[in-house]
Amino acid sequence: MRALSIAKFEENATNEDAVAASSKAIVVSDGAGGGGVFAEKWSQYLVTNLPDDSITCYEAFDNWIESIWEPFYNECEEKAKTIGGLFLNKFYDEGSFATLAAIWENGQWVSYGDSVAFCYDMRTGELHHSFTFLEDFNKPPFLINCKDPLNPKGVRSGRFDINSDCVVFAATDTLAHYILMMYEVSHKDKFAKELQKAIDAQTKNSNYIKAAMSIEKFDFEKDVIFKLKNCPSRPFFRNHIKGLKKKGLIGHDDYSLVIM
Repeated sequence: MRALSIAKFEENATNEDAVAASSKAIVVSDGAGGGGVFAEKWSQYLVTNLPDDSITCYEAFDNWIESIWEPFYNECEEKAKTIGGLFLNKFYDEGSFATLAAIWENGQWVSYGDSVAFCYDMRTGELHHSFTFLEDFNKPPFLINCKDPLNPKGVRSGRFDINSDCVVFAATDTLAHYILMMYEVSHKDKFAKELQKAIDAQTKNSNYIKAAMSIEKFDFEKDVIFKLKNCPSRPFFRNHIKGLKKKGLIGHDDYSLVIM
């Protein structure tokens, strides 16, 4: 098991992602700093409090959040009061936001937002995942809030059929986009329509797809899965991501990966 997370490549950047890996489950959470406050605390709180028993549906996910949000809210309310002013108002008005993707040892997965659970089968060469379509990374993600009800549409769940040939992992959005993009580009005939839709969206992600499609030849398993799987520590992970950025294959963000 491995849990790796690094902040954006900029001065004094706060890493708003959180990761955890145990014999029971792996989990990533992406604290959304674009709204609310205490994003990095909320993401860390979510991964720390992930239950050992797998979550299989919206009701179970909702019950879990309902059982844990209040201590976090009360503690952060006190911190916000000491800061006061606009910060306190922002906490009351908006709360804290984060995504989540978790996979348990039995293969059960759950996600909320654009963090993604993956299972790559080395025997068949198939990548299974919890997300929808590549172009959907351009849309605002569903976000778990520390004070507001969940949106039932945001909860996705399922079960990977895991065997000894499988690599099971999860990643936050920007790294997840890279992984899914590279898989689809390596099977460009099968995913031609999906890739074209994502390119036609004319976003930053479209440019990463174009850069991937300009690579003459690559092996998804060897060049993507194994290189991520073989990052033993944060410095190796950082150097690998830096290389992907130089090639124009990945966006600017916090980056998190957990491997079962």
